[in-house]
Order: sequence, then C-alpha cells, then structure tokens
Amino acid sequence: MSHLPHPPAGRIILALDTPQVTEALTWLDEIPQAVAWKVGLELFIANGPAILTALKERGKQVFLDLKLHDIPNTVAGACRVAARYGVDWLTLHATAGRPALSAAVEACQASAAQAGLHPPTLLGITVLTSLTAQDLQQDLQVARTPADYALHLGRLARDCGLGGLVCSAQEVQQLRLTLGSDLTYVCPGIRPQRTPGDDQQRTVTPQAAVAAGADYLVIGRPILQAPDPAQAFAQLCQSLTGSLEGEP
Repeated sequence: MSHLPHPPAGRIILALDTPQVTEALTWLDEIPQAVAWKVGLELFIANGPAILTALKERGKQVFLDLKLHDIPNTVAGACRVAARYGVDWLTLHATAGRPALSAAVEACQASAAQAGLHPPTLLGITVLTSLTAQDLQQDLQVARTPADYALHLGRLARDCGLGGLVCSAQEVQQLRLTLGSDLTYVCPGIRPQRTPGDDQQRTVTPQAAVAAGADYLVIGRPILQAPDPAQAFAQLCQSLTGSLEGEP
C-alpha cells in the first residue's frame, strides 16, 4: 500500500539542477502547479539565498539539498542560517555522526523559533543513489549492503531527532517497516525510464516508489529536460493518481 497522499502534485519535488537562476525561474513559470522544488549545491552556490527568496515569494515549498557534512559546530552554524531562510526541508549526511546530527536538530529549532518560523524538517542522507554495493565495499570499505547500511544510518538519524530520511526507493519499504511511519521518507533516483548517460545507479519508477512507501519523490531531468516539461509533469501526476485510486 502506498503512503503517498493525494494530490500527487504536492508530493513531487522537482529538482532545479542548473546554475542559472533565469532557467530555474523559467521552469517555475512553466509548471505553476508544482508545489515543491529542490535547490541543490550547484544552484545555491551560484546564486546564494536569492533563489530561496524567489521560491518563497511564489508560495513554493523549498527542499534545500545541501547535504551538510562537517564537524558539529560547523553543521550547527549552517543549520542556524538555513533555518532563517524559511525552507521546508534541509538535508545533511547521516554519516556526519551523532554529535553533528544532534547539534543540527538543536540549532534548527532554536534559530527558527528566534525568527518566528517553523523549523525545517531535517532529512538524513543515508546511501546516495549513485552508489552501488561494489562502491560501498571496495571504495568506502563499508562491509554492508546498501540496504543494511541505509537502515543503520536511518536508525541513527531517527534516534538523533531528525524528521526524515533521504533514501533509495529500493530501501524505503524496509526503512518504513523498521523505523516507523513517523519519519518522512524522500526518494531521489526516480526515473520513469532509464536516462542515457545517467549517473544514478539504484533507480526506481515513480509508481514503484509510491508502492514501496515513499512520501516524496525527487525528480529532475526526466521532467525538466522533456520537450514539454509541463506536459511531462501532468502526465506523471496522472500516472500516480491512477496508481493511488481506491486508497483511503
């Protein structure tokens, strides 16, 4: 059974994977029905917080995907600043460790309260969808499968007070069953079909991700690089609506 509530358009996070703010804003104008947008490292480094302001002025939800990973003091400082932007989600690597994760939670809550804002949902990155089991074992010397390692990191993030996880849809069912439905599960690596030259390895279709229990789907290139992005987005929403028919 899916955990993706209606309407699907509200649970798709479109990835603004471009350094050009003009291109990003064009996509926003082309797909006004899209509710949530991802600002990653490339766009944020190129333009700074101005892009976040532009999104908020348009009434959009902001997924600030900075994947923070540093010593606790530095992570906490970055979280204090990010919380004042009024973003809805903020990512950090669970591999930063327990002290950094706990410091991030405390910093976000305190900074948002001081600014009179709701704190962002902190999402722990588990295992990047670009990594394979061979990458983990040979390059990173992690003697676990991606599923086992994601569960280990997910449990750590939950125990430190984070509000959700970023994980492959290949692992989300196990994570939800083991860690519970109180967490928010965000799944990147979503591909309606395999994209040539794609750097994602552990990919899943939107329908399969929904069935596995993803709360939010992060999708970029298959929609925004389509000949007609608005039509591609509408077709995706329709396909998910069909897959959710009959659910409570």
